[in-house]
Amino acid sequence: MAQETIVFALGGNAILQPGQKGTVEEQMANIETACTYIAEIIASSGYRVVITHGNGPQVGNVLLQNEAACDLVPMMPLHVCGAATQGMIGYIIQQTLANILRVAELPHNITTVLTQTIVDKDDPAFKNPTKPVGPFYDEKEAEKLRRERGWNLIYDSGRGYRQVVPSPKPVRIQETRIIKNMLNNNEIVVAVGGGGIPVARDVSRNLRGVDAVIDKDLATSRLAQDICADTLMILTDVEQVMLNYGKPEAKGISSMTIAEAEKYLAEDQFGVGSMKPKVEASIEFVKSRGKKAIITKLSKAADALAGKAGTAITR
Repeated sequence: MAQETIVFALGGNAILQPGQKGTVEEQMANIETACTYIAEIIASSGYRVVITHGNGPQVGNVLLQNEAACDLVPMMPLHVCGAATQGMIGYIIQQTLANILRVAELPHNITTVLTQTIVDKDDPAFKNPTKPVGPFYDEKEAEKLRRERGWNLIYDSGRGYRQVVPSPKPVRIQETRIIKNMLNNNEIVVAVGGGGIPVARDVSRNLRGVDAVIDKDLATSRLAQDICADTLMILTDVEQVMLNYGKPEAKGISSMTIAEAEKYLAEDQFGVGSMKPKVEASIEFVKSRGKKAIITKLSKAADALAGKAGTAITR
């Protein structure tokens, strides 16, 4: 019987905890914890494994470095910042997980694939930038950036003005064939970091980087569909999807059909910047061909695969 393929989507807290400075040492310690849980599943299941991850805080730090050193070195465009942080985090994950598996005397062939996510250059998102990135500015600085750099900025979270960029939908993962071949050769693959590097085809059909941020859960779902994965597991900071979150009548859901999940979405049960894209990504994956999608917290991943925790989305 062919091995099943599982895609793990690591949430931001698996790499950087709230209140931390973001040092390499902090991130390596957090990733070691995350990889320990994933290694336990690898040891007991025989799944073919792909790991994806976020990179929001890391890109934010690179953008701050851009600003601080702009008089000394040229600034990097956003898509290059995404590529740089995708490589950095992938390196830490692949080294850490390989070390853990080696100690456990398990196969530890792990490779990071610097992944490009193709978007439609005519996606409406490019005319309506909504994703805040980078540092906060005061009103005077924001006006100067609008004038000199042509940035779109909004007042965000009561802390000042931030640049907003498009968040187009992922259309295809460029490196799908490479990732499939690696899985067929028993590699563990780290890919689609931060939603992948956003690229679009120009008039000559060449790929070009675009300054945008792709939702990491939707990009992970796109990858899981493209490689014909069996299970998508989105690891976040809550054990289950909640209805009426934050209210006295809040309750967790252990399972949802696609129809139930779509009904809850229509009722605005899920936060736009938090749970909503995770549920949407799960629906897209299961509708396409996946057996099930699971949303849970990292420490409950093994229990959730056994049906003892988390929220499962099925047909």
